[in-house]
Amino acid sequence: MLKYLIGAILLMATGYGGMEALPLISGPSISITSPVNYETSQNGIVTIDGKALRAARLTLDGAPILYDQNGSFSSTVTLPRGGSILTIVATDPFGKKVAVTRTVFVP
Repeated sequence: MLKYLIGAILLMATGYGGMEALPLISGPSISITSPVNYETSQNGIVTIDGKALRAARLTLDGAPILYDQNGSFSSTVTLPRGGSILTIVATDPFGKKVAVTRTVFVP
């Protein structure tokens, strides 16, 4: 009976450790709420809003973006006429990266 109890405790500890380590293993994530992909901006001024989870560094086309303790960020850029591709990259403390792109058109 003692073997089963010890086995159950070890199984629970391993499961708990796995659940706690999952965010570290999975790396950063980015969700963009604005702009939607292929959006048209009449005046060329675009605000990028979103949330980055588990990120130590966040950049927009290579320039750092400030984000709050919840991971929410907002940045406004002025784009030239034509199509522009915006690339947001999140990097976690271990160097794992994830990138999200948005294409915006200015007539």
